[in-house]
Parts: sequence; C-alpha cells; structure tokens
Amino acid sequence: MDLKKAKQLSLALFFFLLPAVVFSQDTLTVKNVEAILYSNKQAKQPLVVGLGGSEGGNAWTSDYWKQTRKQFLAKGYAFLAIGYFGCQGTPKILDQIAIDEVYQAIAAAKKHQKVDSNQIAVIGGSRGADLALLLGSYYPDIDAVVAMSASHAVFPGHTQHFTSSCWTFKGRELPFIPVNDQAVPFLMKRDLRGTFTAMMQDSIAEQKALIKVERIHGAVLLLSADKDEMIPAVQMGEKMVARLKTHLFKYPYQHIVYQGSHTEPTKHFDQVFDFLDRNFLKRR
Repeated sequence: MDLKKAKQLSLALFFFLLPAVVFSQDTLTVKNVEAILYSNKQAKQPLVVGLGGSEGGNAWTSDYWKQTRKQFLAKGYAFLAIGYFGCQGTPKILDQIAIDEVYQAIAAAKKHQKVDSNQIAVIGGSRGADLALLLGSYYPDIDAVVAMSASHAVFPGHTQHFTSSCWTFKGRELPFIPVNDQAVPFLMKRDLRGTFTAMMQDSIAEQKALIKVERIHGAVLLLSADKDEMIPAVQMGEKMVARLKTHLFKYPYQHIVYQGSHTEPTKHFDQVFDFLDRNFLKRR
C-alpha cells in the first residue's frame, strides 16, 4: 500500500471513530463577540481558536466544520469558535472590528478550568486569517498562527464606499490600503483579485498597512492557493515570508502553496495538524 492510500485509510478510520468523542460546550460572555468553547474531559487542554472569514456568523459552530472540530477535540485540544460579526450581539458587517474585543474572548477561554493558558493557537481563513495574524502580532501569549488564504496587509471594511478599515485596536482604526483609481474598473467588474492587485500598487499605503507578522511569538503556517479568485494569496504569502526572513524570525514558519481556488487551503487540515504537532504542542 502506498503512502497516499495509507493516509486516506487512516483518515477514514479516524472519522469513523469521531462520534465516540465526548465533549462539553460552554458559551462565554464577551462584549460584541460570540464565543463557544468546546472541550473534552481532560484537564489543561491546549486551546485552538477558530475564526471564520467574510461569510460572517460563527462559522466554526456550523455543521460544515463539525467533523474538523471533533478532530481537534479527539486530538486533545479545546476549541474556541469565535464569531466577530454577523451574529447576535456582534457588529452586523465586517467593518472596524475591534481586535482587542476579539482577544477578550480568548482571554476568557484561558480562564476556563480545562484550558492550558500557556498553549494558545489561532486558526483563520480569508479575513479570519488576517485577524489571526493580527491577533498574533498584538498579543504575545498566542503561540501559533495558522492562516489560510491570508492577506499580508489591512484592507477596507466591507462598507458601500470602502472608506474605513476592517480592523481597530484600542479604539483606533488600523491603517489600510484604500481603493485607488486603478482598482475601480476591476471592482466594477467584480474582479476581486484584480481589485486587490491594483490596490497593492499603492506602495506607500501598503507599507503603512502591513501586518507586522514578525511580532508573532510562535510558529506561523501560511496556506495559499495559486488560482485564488479573491486575492493574490501566493504573492501576499511570499511577502509575509520575506518579512519574516528580513527580521530573522526565530520561530518555525512555513508557506504551503496548493493548486486551486480561495477555499483550497481549508481542505488540507492534515498539514495543519502535522504543523501543530511539530511546532506548537512540542515547543514547550
């Protein structure tokens, strides 16, 4: 049996056993954030924080992610699903989202009796990947970041006129790359990748809006796809890797590029688990 078939068989067996996983579910009270903590029976579980993207709501509580969530629990992790807009009691749209309010959900989970507060990893996709990188860059207690289809910089909030930032910190908007004249024709055609590529031609604004990934205090995994229809994800990932190299980043980091569209990186959690096993759980 070749290695690929062996992995497929192992994964199939794993999912067959998943229904036997026993877990508890707790709703945490946090201002402007929906936070659901899933945990198993053991004590001092490393915490994985899941962030959805521009689809809104609390994506990681959905049936779509149920099996992956169970897989984290079966591997001994506690899992915190965070909804930061589009949920009851949260902002309605993805605009001026307070990073520090999202972090308060993580801080609340750290106090839970089953959570190991010294082992925190954050995983996000699309805009949630940007948020994961930002959280890691602002809060040194985050030990690993997994960013799927991530941007390397801050972009406008999803308003009608795109004149405000996606994110704020301590009440102030983070600098962002604005929609410039070059981007308008692509935006009118709903060519999002073309829009973001054109916006990035504003090198002065880009420099101010860059996510300071070198400030992350732990391992970084970037997953990108070469035919991403939303953003030039591979180019953005390469820019982040270059930044890590320039700053002599001392933690493990990896950029994996897949063939496929914007959602392709979300189909490769085998790589995510392997990365966390090697660079998160065993780091301490």
